[in-house]
Amino acid sequence: MKPTYDGHVHTAFCPHGSTDRLVDYVERALKLGYTGISFTEHAPLPEGFVDPAPSQDSAMKREFLPLYLEEVAKVKTYYQSALQISIGLEVDYIDGWESETTAFLNEVGPKLDDSILSVHFLALHQAYYCLDYSAEEFQHIVEQFGSLAFVYDAYFATVSRSITSNLGPYKPKRYGHISLIHKFQKKFPSPRSYEKEFLTLLQLVKTRGEELDYNGAGSTKPYCQETYPPQWVAKEAAKQKIPLIYGSDAHSFKGLHQGSDQLSPCISLSIPQTLQRQ
Repeated sequence: MKPTYDGHVHTAFCPHGSTDRLVDYVERALKLGYTGISFTEHAPLPEGFVDPAPSQDSAMKREFLPLYLEEVAKVKTYYQSALQISIGLEVDYIDGWESETTAFLNEVGPKLDDSILSVHFLALHQAYYCLDYSAEEFQHIVEQFGSLAFVYDAYFATVSRSITSNLGPYKPKRYGHISLIHKFQKKFPSPRSYEKEFLTLLQLVKTRGEELDYNGAGSTKPYCQETYPPQWVAKEAAKQKIPLIYGSDAHSFKGLHQGSDQLSPCISLSIPQTLQRQ
């Protein structure tokens, strides 16, 4: 099934994105025949947390958050008769920073229509590493952890904790790209299938009545070439009646709809649960 709602869209407020205007995204969504989109910019990292990405451009700066919320609210109002636009954030789950993340969500949560919780950073000996920055940085992470298997183990353990963590009443109900560890898999082949780990994640999500980001961006990455999560995981999620929300993870307006041709045609896509209750 082709998507009509995009639940994972970035903006010019992203330091590693484009300078495209919000209206550019909206107009492209309308041309694609979408019924709605969620702008989910990378939320500011906790105060005191040092961005481990080499260029330190992982997230929106805290001082830009009010303007971001204001600008998305403007296009939401202007296009309200043509497109359902949701004000959202992609929030990082960071081991050891749960209390700071909860405080942030308690502050900003009432202002959001939608949100995603994602793992981009792995912790090791009180240091943090950005796992999706580049193939070269991923190689560095493998060296620091001691083996590719240890990196995979750390990743699945961290995603599991992100699902089971108590981040308060405004914790996101959707988990972003749960196979992001595959981003460089053509260069760093998975040590094994990790079927058990994926199934465990699905069970955790199902038990909580939550949902998954069915992310098309991975299929455009040269060392990944598959959706996040891969088709077999998405099919299993659908079998278990876990809602799957398509996300382009676009960082430019041209990125909307990316990877949609790689989605499993037998899966019915959902819209975010938070919007269904509105």
